[in-house]
Amino acid sequence: MFDLMQQVRLCDLHFKHDPHTGLKAIIAIHSTKHGPALGGCRFIEYPNTDQAVKDAALLAKGMSYKAALADIPQGGGKAVIMKPKNLKDRRALFEAFGDFIEELGGRYLTAVDSGTTSDDMDIIAGRTRFVTSTTLSGNPSPYTAQGVVAGIKSAVKHRLQRTDMQDIHVAIQGLGSVGQSVAEHLAKAGARLSVTDIDAEKVEAVCDQFKATPIAPEDFFSLDCDVLTPCALGNVVNASTISQFNCKVIAGSANNQLSDERWGHALHERNILYAPDFAINAGGLIFASMHHRHMDDSAIAKQVDHIGVTLSDIFTQSEHSQQATNVIANKLAEAKLYIRGNQASPHSQHQWPQEKGHAVSNPHAVH
Repeated sequence: MFDLMQQVRLCDLHFKHDPHTGLKAIIAIHSTKHGPALGGCRFIEYPNTDQAVKDAALLAKGMSYKAALADIPQGGGKAVIMKPKNLKDRRALFEAFGDFIEELGGRYLTAVDSGTTSDDMDIIAGRTRFVTSTTLSGNPSPYTAQGVVAGIKSAVKHRLQRTDMQDIHVAIQGLGSVGQSVAEHLAKAGARLSVTDIDAEKVEAVCDQFKATPIAPEDFFSLDCDVLTPCALGNVVNASTISQFNCKVIAGSANNQLSDERWGHALHERNILYAPDFAINAGGLIFASMHHRHMDDSAIAKQVDHIGVTLSDIFTQSEHSQQATNVIANKLAEAKLYIRGNQASPHSQHQWPQEKGHAVSNPHAVH
């Protein structure tokens, strides 16, 4: 465990077990140098604790890098709740998780992620103020999609020398709220879409609405297209898929798309332009952070659109230095995170405003 923490330069790791509710939760905090750690809460089944810890640690690192590149005053963190096979009381479990967050005194702010909803965040908000993505604060998914589309357009401009998306062939894997929103934006821009998901009903709905072409999940990686857009779970670029790619750009919302950093170099060698995931999918983080600090929608939208500018800079530096885009993105983020050390920011605790409309029922809430 300590080897993993050293490998990803994790700041701290917290565990909580509540036998009464069945809660088995892990909160990984990668950095609080620039502010409280912010990251979503995953609620999915894991084969074992080691896999859950690894997922939390790697995702927390990605959130730190994401915040650094997006110039957001946050650190990176991630929560993982190991979903019980027989969940008895969802409300009680998330109340216990809210108490867990409160115990950390503001070092970590949670949000929606895979398997959790805004309703879950509302339950958490009854126990702690260190939560966002509630029903009142709004859904971050459209902002994640907005940033992904800005990144795709930047990549298309750099790799294909096109300033429009008309008839650009984009293949989307994963049609959750982000994937569907990406499809909608691209369809309106004139892109030609191919889509896949394990849920056949979602595929049918997107095809009907946006005149997309359905593809089998196993055909996604080898599809002849301009842009491959992974919007499901991570590790899509791996030893099995690296030789299959028949695209010019890989740009999507999935976290940890490279199963190993070396695959970024392999993509570079094959002249496939990769948009580093923690750079392109930062829109949700930007929204969660700025909205929680009561910043207006126009400022948030402007910051999200800047993702395209950030990626353009990464692509240009990669081309000039002949280094893979993930190497450039890592260097840019690490320069902000590590050059002056990784000590906690004086703003890492007790700086979060109460979300409007939510009362904190926990009498021990930190204000």
